[in-house]
Amino acid sequence: MAKIIPLSPVGTSAFNAAVVGAADVLKNGGIVAIPTDTVYGFTVTLPQSNKLYNLKQRSLLKPLGLCVADVADIHRYATVTISDAVLHSLLPGPVTLVFTRTQHLPRDLNPDTNLIGIRIPDHDFTRALCRQLGEPIAQTSANLSGVGQSPLSVQEFKALWTKIDMVIDGGRLSDSEVTREGSTVVDLSVAGFYHIVRPGCARAGTEELLINAGLKSL
Repeated sequence: MAKIIPLSPVGTSAFNAAVVGAADVLKNGGIVAIPTDTVYGFTVTLPQSNKLYNLKQRSLLKPLGLCVADVADIHRYATVTISDAVLHSLLPGPVTLVFTRTQHLPRDLNPDTNLIGIRIPDHDFTRALCRQLGEPIAQTSANLSGVGQSPLSVQEFKALWTKIDMVIDGGRLSDSEVTREGSTVVDLSVAGFYHIVRPGCARAGTEELLINAGLKSL
């Protein structure tokens, strides 16, 4: 049964203890459910990514995305095709950016594609967790693949608590059902162009930023 940790305000000793505790679970090969700026997600370290496929009953043909702490981290794991100014206008936020991956990612992570989707959720806990680990985390929504909606509260995936090691309860993440659509996924692997892979909850604003930056839709 997962250990349930209510999330305290940023800067408190309880918040910091939750970050350290979640990082320790991940370092020891566990699965942690965490809040983001969209929905709750299951996370593991990259070497444990197969655990997410098993837990979610997810097709191995569906790649996993990464979460990192800061824009600077993206350059290590992806070949970035847009300026840092545009990166900073998009992230942190409810957007997943897809680029060509670099050699710094393990080859057995998403082995059937040379692309990688990277997020920086606009959520203090998620970013603090990545900083504490000093490495990316693999993440996917906290539900079974193709079953039900992506969860906005921890009670919505209570049936899966027995299969994970820790739940960080950040309360209900949004009153808007649109948030359940998850992050907007945009492929930026071809310089000068963008392609919306998944509309998500932030398509309009994302496209406006990219068009204003001179990118064209593929």
